[in-house]
Amino acid sequence: MRASILALLKDRPMHGYEMIREIGERSDGAWKPSPGSVYPTLQMLEDEGLITSASEGGKKLFTLTDAGRAEAEEGPDAPWEEAGRGVDWDSVNEIRQAGFGLMEAFGQVWKTGSAEQRQKAVGVINEARKKLYLILADED
Repeated sequence: MRASILALLKDRPMHGYEMIREIGERSDGAWKPSPGSVYPTLQMLEDEGLITSASEGGKKLFTLTDAGRAEAEEGPDAPWEEAGRGVDWDSVNEIRQAGFGLMEAFGQVWKTGSAEQRQKAVGVINEARKKLYLILADED
C-alpha cells in the first residue's frame, strides 16, 4: 500500500478515494484497496513527514514532501501491476458468473419458495460448499 500511494503521488496530489479508484483502474480491477488500508497508511506517511495534507472542499488532498518524493523515486513506478499479473481473467469471470447465477437461483427460492423448498435450498448450498472443499482435498 505504501509504495502504491507514493507512486501515485509522484504524478499529482490526490484525495484518498481518488487513490483507491486509481489503483483499481491501474491494476485492471485486480486490486481495489479498502479505505481501511489506505487511510491508516496515509496517516503513517504524514506522520513520517513523507506527505502533507490540505483540506480542499471538505476533503484532504495529499501531496508528497521533498523527503516523500525522494523515497517515491527510489520505489517501484507501478506496484499495483503485480496484483493482476498471471490472472486468468476469463476463468475469473466464469467463476464470478457461476457464483452470481447460484445466488440468483437461491434468492428466487428464498423469496418465492415454501418453507420446505427453502430448507432444501439451504441443504443444496451446504452440500455444494462441502463438495468444493473436497475438490481441494482431491477427493470425490
